[in-house]
Amino acid sequence: MLISKKIATFAAMKKGLILILLICLQSLCCWAQGDGFAIDTISNAVFARMQGHSFPKDCTISRSELRYLTVKHFDAQGKEHQGELVCNKAIANDLIDIFRQLHQAHYPIERIELVDNYDANDERSMTANNTSCFCFRKITGSQRLSKHSMGMAIDINPLHNPCVSKRRDGSVVIEPAAGKRYADRSKKSAYKLKKGDLCYRLFKAHGFSWGGDWRSKKDYQHFER
Repeated sequence: MLISKKIATFAAMKKGLILILLICLQSLCCWAQGDGFAIDTISNAVFARMQGHSFPKDCTISRSELRYLTVKHFDAQGKEHQGELVCNKAIANDLIDIFRQLHQAHYPIERIELVDNYDANDERSMTANNTSCFCFRKITGSQRLSKHSMGMAIDINPLHNPCVSKRRDGSVVIEPAAGKRYADRSKKSAYKLKKGDLCYRLFKAHGFSWGGDWRSKKDYQHFER
């Protein structure tokens, strides 16, 4: 009888411990989902926003390869915002970790919105200084698909960190065109991204290359993997 009571007591304690562990895990999950940083599959509502824009009819990447991210960020005035972006599932965890650390450091990012808010018009999105990732499109002036088409590239504060390239005739192309005043990298700006800063270090640590290191052109906003 005594042994039976001990066994019953042990079983009850074990169930109690399991219940406590489950409650703790549930609490952690709720905290992770409610802190403004999350990874999810592409819901029907989000996909409806993307169709015909960042996800055109001829898109060759599958919906299942993409992930919808929510991240928090601070602008240059110290105001906190809730942002959203779509990326490839292969870099989803990396981006969440990077943006968490940028948020903790109050690294200034003006806005993070789906490029679909700008009808997937890259020039409009960049001119708005919008940080974005996935958009099925070709590289400007080329027939090759951009890394953005796979959700494997992201542009950070693009207006203040334009892409600067030279044509064969010697003329200079700046994207976005409104970013011309920020092409001189010796000048200061609230959202300037530079080699060695926190954003650069975090992306490099996660295996991304930076367009500002390229030789043929300088794409100061651009990170890809």
